[in-house]
Amino acid sequence: MKALTWHGKHDVRIDNVDDPEIVNPRDAIIKVTATAICGSDLHLYDGYIPTMQSGDILGHEFMGEVVETGSSSTLKKGQKVVVPFTIACGSCYHCGKHQYSGCENGNPADNQDIARALYGHPMSALFGYSHMTGGYAGGQAEYVRVPFSDTGPIVIPDGVEDEKVLFLSDILPTGWMAAENAQIEPGDIVAVWGCGPVGLFAVQSAFLMGAERVIAIDHFPHRLELARKFGAETINYEQTDTYDALMQMTGGIGPDAVIDSVGLEAHGLFVDNAIDQIKASTFLGTDRIHAIRQAIIAVRKGGRVSMPAVYGGFVDKFPLGAVMQKGLTLKTGQTHVQHYLPGLLDAIMEGKIDTTFLISHRLPLEQAPEGYRMFHDKQNEVTKIVLKPGQ
Repeated sequence: MKALTWHGKHDVRIDNVDDPEIVNPRDAIIKVTATAICGSDLHLYDGYIPTMQSGDILGHEFMGEVVETGSSSTLKKGQKVVVPFTIACGSCYHCGKHQYSGCENGNPADNQDIARALYGHPMSALFGYSHMTGGYAGGQAEYVRVPFSDTGPIVIPDGVEDEKVLFLSDILPTGWMAAENAQIEPGDIVAVWGCGPVGLFAVQSAFLMGAERVIAIDHFPHRLELARKFGAETINYEQTDTYDALMQMTGGIGPDAVIDSVGLEAHGLFVDNAIDQIKASTFLGTDRIHAIRQAIIAVRKGGRVSMPAVYGGFVDKFPLGAVMQKGLTLKTGQTHVQHYLPGLLDAIMEGKIDTTFLISHRLPLEQAPEGYRMFHDKQNEVTKIVLKPGQ
């Protein structure tokens, strides 16, 4: 089959690889009908996430048709399913608490020591996202093996278009959980850093959860325009000092809750960000954390900080004193996708959540390398790329 494979920094290729096979009775094989390029994929593209190996198949946002099942799978051939990017067994301690991204069994034992050394515990398994997270083949391919298929995928009703539900695989639940972690109360003012896919879904979710005002922060005009379509006020940080603007917009108090949807590759000509860039380029640091620093400084005393954005390693000059002195609450983590799928699918079917607005480009799988370059280099014009295998 054809699949998009990683071969190094800014080097992804369409290769012919072996078709996936059933390995475990709980497995299923999915014929991929739609898959998307995620902002987190760009962290792999830029070489920031360790333990990638040449030839690894990329992609963690995908859906498709069931074509083969193991003897213990609850899926049936011909069903259309969306597959969560997190791989969870459904029966361990963390799965029992619906903390699916903390699953103890999805990540093979041979790979658990890598993350244990870095984070203190092994990470959950993810599709197409390094050997630290299990080394599983991703879904930017014609077919993919789905472990624990009796726990993860959600069956989509007949007649529903792929693009309407594809983002259940990651970015919609991630934006929703980001807003939930912000503990939004009616009347709250919420500030969202980053108007990429997760940030825009966080904006939508914050309003649905009762926020009175949402302030979206970015520097790409088109993304800010999309945020305004959902009712958000906006700040272009290249034209306005973000902290000063937020203080003026909130009567000097600060937002009640803040959401960092930017992550480890923060942009902007700021002194702290320039230092982070130098350290990352010389291997003296891993992450550029300007967005989370700014969010912590801007949020009101007693406020809540939600961090759905991806960070990979150790960071410098984290404002821990501000977290303590201001009495802030910080919540973060990979998304517990399986927990949110039923409710979010219902919300889509009832028309409460719009998803297709985000798609700016549709490409055949064979053009995926060009899609990565476009998404990386033209983020004002490119908001979301959907890849269609077999077209």
